[in-house]
Amino acid sequence: MIAPERVAQILANFPRLRIGLVGDLFLDRYLDIDPELGELSIETGLEAYQVTRIRNNPGALGTVLNNLTALGVGQLVPVTVLGDDGQAYDLLQTLSRMPVDRAHILQDPTRMTPTYTKPMRRNAQGEWGELNRIDLRNRATLARDVESNLIEHVTAVFESTDGLIVLDQVNEEGWGIVGPRVREHLAMLADRHPDKLMFVDSRAFIDKFTRGTLKPNLHECLRALGRPASDDPEVGRAAAVELSNKSGLRLFCTLGERGMLVVRPKAEPVEVPTIKVTGPIDIVGAGDSATSGIVGALLCGADEIEAATLGNLVASITIQQLGTTGTATPEQVIARCCEAQRS
Repeated sequence: MIAPERVAQILANFPRLRIGLVGDLFLDRYLDIDPELGELSIETGLEAYQVTRIRNNPGALGTVLNNLTALGVGQLVPVTVLGDDGQAYDLLQTLSRMPVDRAHILQDPTRMTPTYTKPMRRNAQGEWGELNRIDLRNRATLARDVESNLIEHVTAVFESTDGLIVLDQVNEEGWGIVGPRVREHLAMLADRHPDKLMFVDSRAFIDKFTRGTLKPNLHECLRALGRPASDDPEVGRAAAVELSNKSGLRLFCTLGERGMLVVRPKAEPVEVPTIKVTGPIDIVGAGDSATSGIVGALLCGADEIEAATLGNLVASITIQQLGTTGTATPEQVIARCCEAQRS
């Protein structure tokens, strides 16, 4: 555990950062349903859920934007493609409250703005729970001219920011923003600027990235190597080491409740333990919150172990926020570090 004073020193530099981001920007729409107001539909005979509040949040790439904003990063520059629809309007409204430069957010009327609608309903004990999610997603590749325009914006953002986060959360090849052409272009940019941080998180295609710093979890490491899923931590650890050696790239591999593994090619991996928390948790978005801490720390001069520790600290706070995708402020991170040091 690094000293709270060092954590405070690193976080104090976050406001000077200008960070670029590339990936799919989703709208997370929460519908709060009051069961006491339920009505019977005359037409269907089914209960008509009564929504008393709508909460719109940026999701997917937006989860990282949320976390970087809460941590005090000065400016965020996302590159993505939205539809030209009501969901895009609501999503852009959420970004207006954040330090986001929207100049590189493209809109294509032939696509839908990806949206996860999450109905939330209270049970008899007053606890909120999520019902079946309703997904609005694109199921086709970007038009070539749109993708070419996107690539031009990726270049401009990479060259004008302190570092770039690439978030590829769509499981189907080519359906999301980060397809084969974009990956190839990112590799070219990394070769052109080898000292600039390019931090890559890809749910299904981490093995197809040939440049940058990778951030898989253990299951993604196994899948990238064509191995069956396993809950054995030693199997996952070996896979992370093998993936780093095979790709020749640095890895920050998340280990869930065990923390994080920092791996360099042909070097002994270092396991950075998690920050213990008590009570109920919600791990949705934990990886994105860890990314925010790691990237911000690296760009402020932290070493790899310090960055991984900061990522663990941020994630330990966000997982305690239930029914929403949590964030952590610098004050909360420093306080959590003090708690961890005392325990």
